[in-house]
Amino acid sequence: MTTEDFSTLDLDPTLIKNLQNQNILKPTIIQLETLPVALDGKDVLGSAPTGTGKTLAFLLPAVQHLLDFPRRKPGPPRILILTPTRELAMQIAEQAKLLTEGTGLSIATITGGVAYMNHAELFSKNQDIVIATTGRLLQYIKEENFDCRAVEMLILDEADRMLDMGFSQDVETISAETRWRKQTLLFSATLEGDGLHDFASRILSNPVEINADPSRKERKKILQFYYRADDLDHKIALLIHLLNQPESQKSIVFVRKREKVYELVEKLHHAGIASCYLEGEMVQAKRNEAIRRISDNSVKVLVATDVAARGIDIDDITHVINFDAPRTADIYLHRIGRTARAGKKGTAISLIEAHDNELLHKIERYIKEPIKIRTIEGLRPKTKAPKSVTKKRVSNKTKLKKSLQKKEDAKKKKVKIRDRVQKNRGKPKKSINKNEQLPLNQ
Repeated sequence: MTTEDFSTLDLDPTLIKNLQNQNILKPTIIQLETLPVALDGKDVLGSAPTGTGKTLAFLLPAVQHLLDFPRRKPGPPRILILTPTRELAMQIAEQAKLLTEGTGLSIATITGGVAYMNHAELFSKNQDIVIATTGRLLQYIKEENFDCRAVEMLILDEADRMLDMGFSQDVETISAETRWRKQTLLFSATLEGDGLHDFASRILSNPVEINADPSRKERKKILQFYYRADDLDHKIALLIHLLNQPESQKSIVFVRKREKVYELVEKLHHAGIASCYLEGEMVQAKRNEAIRRISDNSVKVLVATDVAARGIDIDDITHVINFDAPRTADIYLHRIGRTARAGKKGTAISLIEAHDNELLHKIERYIKEPIKIRTIEGLRPKTKAPKSVTKKRVSNKTKLKKSLQKKEDAKKKKVKIRDRVQKNRGKPKKSINKNEQLPLNQ
């Protein structure tokens, strides 16, 4: 958190009051850096990990714009926010409603899993801010049920996830349909990779790049360590032990595949640990029920895949447990960012098998700090950790020296004489003087 407060950021008193009612008193780094630029009407390309106040970083300038330039009569949406998942859309809508309390502004969501007639009724009313997932919104745009011409600000949240999920073409289509807009804000957990920058260059116009990544500072609030596991049974035994500890009050357990979700929930059930789960193919009603159960403490464990958990924001998560190691270091940061939110502390635990060892080293290099190993008495691994193969680094000077030596060797290389030619040469003949007589045979 910063030492400044929201009163220094030229915000409407109603917004500051609504923030105070939520006990939000000081802006985070991403909010402090984004607000002046966004309020100035410039496009923004922002980077902020989950849990750093990113949502308010784009909601505050959006709502302030609506209050500064009120419309004369009701009409279609002026602010359009695109998200990769339905859950994230609903969470943003909840935060927007709290922020706009007492302003008279209207908030609506357009997502999959909702009956068409519900949205049809929505289109007939006045809307100021719409939060939408790309697929369902595109359907209504094509059917000419959504008026894009009134959109003044387009906001893309978790743009990196949109690319990962294959939504880039949908977003570009929506961007083209809302070409009359005055401003675009794009936020991503990281700005690494040419793909994201190429994508952003087609959406944004001369953006101000804000890389407010306090990830290392924020990670200090997260205690990170790992346990080595011999096999699947050993991992399950470690997991059950960890979840039974009194400090493990509310945990998210990450696995890679949805098949593993069912298997793990069954194992936890037999161990007397009640849990709920999220996987990509669930219907919306069941997803909502799972999030409700973990949110209101009906259960203390949520088992989820990375795809299913994208955009999920659950308060007071004490532990993130990587039952399966994440595929990339970037996904690791996304996972552990579910804990230690809003200034609180949290714990991130990884269960590492032998084949995960190299990935563990990649994560350590990425976060620029070692992850400590721990053991549990009675559950110590029986196998030794594999030795990491480290290649010797060769200096540029040594490489140049070897290259010059090769060239010298190539010059000195003798011409190869064919074996057949060498064999048939025979002995050299003596030269004969024509004036000499050959001896007569006796």
